[in-house]
Amino acid sequence: MKALKKKDIVKTEQEKVEERREEVLAKGRKFKYPLQLTKHRIVISTILISIVVIAMILVGGWLALYRFNMTDDILFRVTKIIPISVASVDSENVLFSDYILLYRSSMTSIERQSGNQFDQAAIDDLRYRYKRAALTDAESYTYAIKLAKEMDITVTDEEIAAEFNRHLKIGSIDRSEEAFMKIVTDNFGLDKSEYERMLYLSLIKSAVEEKIDTHASKLASQVESMLAANGNDYKAVVDELGDQISYEETGGLVDSKNIDGGRATEAFKLEPGQSSGKFISINGDGYYFVKLIKKTASEVNFVSIRIPFTEFNKRFEALREEGKIKEHITLTDPSVVDSAIDEPTD
Repeated sequence: MKALKKKDIVKTEQEKVEERREEVLAKGRKFKYPLQLTKHRIVISTILISIVVIAMILVGGWLALYRFNMTDDILFRVTKIIPISVASVDSENVLFSDYILLYRSSMTSIERQSGNQFDQAAIDDLRYRYKRAALTDAESYTYAIKLAKEMDITVTDEEIAAEFNRHLKIGSIDRSEEAFMKIVTDNFGLDKSEYERMLYLSLIKSAVEEKIDTHASKLASQVESMLAANGNDYKAVVDELGDQISYEETGGLVDSKNIDGGRATEAFKLEPGQSSGKFISINGDGYYFVKLIKKTASEVNFVSIRIPFTEFNKRFEALREEGKIKEHITLTDPSVVDSAIDEPTD
């Protein structure tokens, strides 16, 4: 029996190896588990720090945009990437990027000249007025985009490119794209894609205004019939229709490439006494008729009738009265604040 017990406790080489292996692994675990715990804490700490940093950035961005009404370049770039809403029009979000785009296009040249021409009070007043105008315009364009979607109206890249090329030649100057964009950047603070966005907004709104304004279309047809019947007597038409239309005389010769919504260009195509048919203003604000009085090799003298688009503005103002335009920022008129501070108290 003793011999058997002694044999039982004799370990084989394989058992010795397994035992040694277990001893080594046991010693390794003493270092492994504390290291795993440290890695776990590092990961958790990194996640928490990241959350805090992101939260600070979000809060800072929210305060900059919604509380302090900042419009600097960094915020502009951020809002171009992230579709943040500055207001809503009939449940359609107004993009912060459009608002800042329109504001910068108006204010850039003023700010660059501020050291020479304006004091700080005047600059603050201009900033408020341009911000107010930019926000209203952004809301108006957003409403146009909403109506365009409903009526399946689109503006193609080709139409935007054609309008861009037309702008290159404004004032009868054949500019290169590089020269034109330098002017745009210096005066409006915009790059080409931003300028094209402005062209898109203008084109889509014009298309919508024309589509929905059946009254202007009928009035244009009426004017056309009256001119055909009275021998192109513009004043007689104006006398009969009154303030539904507007009448204008150049009073003398002007450049045939005059920036006037396209009237001078159309007049130059006519012969003295001839009247054009109706055409839409390049500005997209209504229909025009022009009659040529006189022209030279490069100048024209003409009279014109304008039939403005009014339906879009009526609908837009109705939305405001109904409380369907909601603004997420508050623009404070500095003159009102100053007068409140200066007002004596009892």
